[in-house]
Amino acid sequence: MSGVVRDFFIDFQRCIGCQACAAACSECHTHRGLPMVHVDLVEPGVSMQTAPMVCMHCADPTCASVCPADAIKVDENGIVHSSLKPRCISCGNCELACPFGVPIIKVGIQQMQKCDMCFDRTSAGLKPMCATVCPSGALFYGTREEIAQQRPASKAVNRWRFGHQRITTRVHVMVPHDVDEMEVDLPAFDEGGGPAALATAFAASAGGGREAREAGAEAAPEAEFL
Repeated sequence: MSGVVRDFFIDFQRCIGCQACAAACSECHTHRGLPMVHVDLVEPGVSMQTAPMVCMHCADPTCASVCPADAIKVDENGIVHSSLKPRCISCGNCELACPFGVPIIKVGIQQMQKCDMCFDRTSAGLKPMCATVCPSGALFYGTREEIAQQRPASKAVNRWRFGHQRITTRVHVMVPHDVDEMEVDLPAFDEGGGPAALATAFAASAGGGREAREAGAEAAPEAEFL
């Protein structure tokens, strides 16, 4: 692999709901034709806003911590992989424990599968399939210097707070400069259908940032955060 460190970035505000990421992900032969990235409606029946959701690859993955069979492994690059088939007992602990609602037990094969950041591609220096085909840049794979240069009006963060639980992730999300941590309201997460609440959390964080700026100066146009 190249010595250049590349990261995965999600920019929720850029998602247009085209599903190109899901279609590309489903082409991976290890997924058996099923996408490991999902595009959710943030407020079904109210808004057409969508949000892409991939595995966030936690630095201390809860899914691996609760696995009684030690079937979920993290490699030297911080990628949390799908469960090892010989070890996975499809108990569902990982599904229940993941704060992002990512792991899915595939009943037909009795195994947990999820996004592994296209390890077969990224280990060879290629981009993940989803980031390769995303037309709006909502999913981006590259260096921190590249993302900072291309999107100067926002910054990348990888710290989350779910109630009292704080999580650091391998995947970053783009937010206004005055937001340092993504805070997810637990009732909203439970009632809103899991991953969609993450985009709601982003909207709340972005809104808080705008309120702070308006207190001292005229608010910047919304386009500056895109």
